[in-house]
Amino acid sequence: MTVETPDQNPKAHPVSNAQKDPDNWTTGDEPMTGAQASYLKTLSEEAGKDEDYATDLTKAEASKRIDALQEETGRGQ
Repeated sequence: MTVETPDQNPKAHPVSNAQKDPDNWTTGDEPMTGAQASYLKTLSEEAGKDEDYATDLTKAEASKRIDALQEETGRGQ
């Protein structure tokens, strides 16, 4: 039996791998999740861009749009 030390266990450093480019997600081409859709709708409304809200985005596209809107609205900082 092999015993992992905390430094070898990726869960010991959850933030170190928390940021991954959405273009490299294995599930990035799947439809966005309900949580993404809800948050995207909220951010779009806050940014005054409700007309830009799209319901047919992929997970990766939604993530990028959320990042951009967070930057614009000051949320998520």
